[in-house]
Amino acid sequence: MSAEHRITTLDSGVRVVTERVPGVRSVALGFWIATGSVSEHEEEAGISHLLEHMLFRGTERYGSQEIDQIFDAMGAEINAGTDKEATSLYTRVLDRHLEHAFDVMSEMVWQPRFGELEAEREVVLEEIAMYEDDPQDRVFDVLGKAIFGSHPLGRPVIGTSEVISAVTREQLAAFHARRYLPDSVVIAAAGSVDHDALVGMAAQRSPSAGEQPSAIALAPTDANGHRAAAGPEAAAAAAPDFRRRARFLQKDTEQYHVCLGGAGIAREDERRFALRVLEGVLGGTSSSRLFQEVRERRGLAYSVFCFSSLYAHTGDVGLYVGTRPDNIREAMAVVAAELARCVEDPASEEELVRSRENLKGRVVLGMESTGARMSRLGASVLGGLPILSVNDMIERIDAVDIEQVRELARALFGPSTLSAAGVGPQEAEFLAALEPLGALGQAAGAEGSQ
Repeated sequence: MSAEHRITTLDSGVRVVTERVPGVRSVALGFWIATGSVSEHEEEAGISHLLEHMLFRGTERYGSQEIDQIFDAMGAEINAGTDKEATSLYTRVLDRHLEHAFDVMSEMVWQPRFGELEAEREVVLEEIAMYEDDPQDRVFDVLGKAIFGSHPLGRPVIGTSEVISAVTREQLAAFHARRYLPDSVVIAAAGSVDHDALVGMAAQRSPSAGEQPSAIALAPTDANGHRAAAGPEAAAAAAPDFRRRARFLQKDTEQYHVCLGGAGIAREDERRFALRVLEGVLGGTSSSRLFQEVRERRGLAYSVFCFSSLYAHTGDVGLYVGTRPDNIREAMAVVAAELARCVEDPASEEELVRSRENLKGRVVLGMESTGARMSRLGASVLGGLPILSVNDMIERIDAVDIEQVRELARALFGPSTLSAAGVGPQEAEFLAALEPLGALGQAAGAEGSQ
């Protein structure tokens, strides 16, 4: 746990951050790019996710199958992910393979050739279809629309089949040129890694500041040929309209999948440690109130939990429960009662201590993984957060007291302030089950049916 990180910013703007972990022979390596679904215009919904897929479809020097073969021969896996604010490409390799892995991954990030678009388009359309068949996944995007309304944070990361079906190679290349800029990329590594050697690799293989096409030159134009002055960044930075909403997607399912949620806190907010402690009491652990009351004592659900997401300018909190039609009204009544209890009495001293210890344990255990360390480095630097040591994090968790938890509970979890999302057979039954939460059903809006 004594490992320390080092950060270097290249002349191009690329940032390199590493943490050497003694006693391991592997390196977790990741490229983190500041682009996600909030970086898209509405008519581009899903292009960040499709572009992430296209990174694997070949570069100037490496073919698609060759990339797979190279990492298979290393005994490694290479993967990628897209969320609302970032895209990442990552792997974990033996230290002797680091330079070769870095060479291939840097080409994937900086020089994709956007080949085999039609094949990968079909892959992503299949992913969307698979996703749309899963009501437990769909309800979280329905909740996004309920919480954020028309704000970009309310759009699903995966995008829409309409956009994916129509996007061209030229549009992908232009989006890549606008978003994959040197000062928007963080290269992170943890494990058996030498910082100066990795900086040398990055300096040799990353483009200079002037090599990438200008983001302004490639910005979208309106019907009169005028460049967009603000673009998606301004829309993403605008304050969301957090009015209460209820949204429902009719689908022939065996359960109702229900989420409640509302405004949260931004990622740099110092209350983030208190929020995680509060979540542990309310619904983040198997001894939490929601898990015990809804599942263990009454058998009303298999899965029930709470969650939060922290973004650059705002965030959200929420909870999920899946329950059969016969149980939905009772389950939501219990949830509403637990939310009201959370506001009035957010934690006993015993619950507070248990949640703090649980959180500290998960932090420390997570840091035993080089992959988790790399992800922490990349996400922190990309998001402008300080990279806290394990001891710093433990101190901040230990400092969470009942007053901080009570303040957050009152601000974020009042049952009469939360929006609702549902996926299930009948909208009327869903709305009726929301009655213990107040007049939310009056704000309902359907998301369609399937």
